[in-house]
Amino acid sequence: MTPQEYVQLKAFARQDGALLSLLWIGALVCYIQGLTNPLLGMAALVLIVISPFYAANRLRHFRDYAREGVISFGRGYAYTVLTFFYAGLLLALALYVYFAFIDKGYLLGHFTTIVSSEEGRQVLKMYGMAEQQVKDGLQELARMRPIDYALNMLTVNITTGFLLGLPIAALMKRQTVEAEH
Repeated sequence: MTPQEYVQLKAFARQDGALLSLLWIGALVCYIQGLTNPLLGMAALVLIVISPFYAANRLRHFRDYAREGVISFGRGYAYTVLTFFYAGLLLALALYVYFAFIDKGYLLGHFTTIVSSEEGRQVLKMYGMAEQQVKDGLQELARMRPIDYALNMLTVNITTGFLLGLPIAALMKRQTVEAEH
């Protein structure tokens, strides 16, 4: 890969990472609102599930329009990993802003309410979880700083990019341009 091709790959990955981050930030908003509205909770799940397909579609677009229909596995993998990295950076920034300035204990309070309800206790019992174990987990979450949430999510998204990059790059690689009919 030439230096110019690397610059091109990073530029496309940054743009597509920004778009992917909008999908993830939308999922975060839907998740938060989904705590009181089950339909939005389902929307959050759908947005998360479609994100690898969206990333694959963006890689296909990069392959077909910037690479003239040809891309190696390695280049496709690098593009996908970088796209998830840039999306993860923007999501981490959004999470930091949310927990530092907006949340004010909303999520933790809502989780506590859920766990303290009779239905919540029954679900915990059904899964074999001790109530004290859950309370300890909630206390640990309360001790976390906004930067901890952001860095944790960044790590998860980078790791996800490394893992999902393998099948996405394998499916999208193309060594030759297919003849048009």
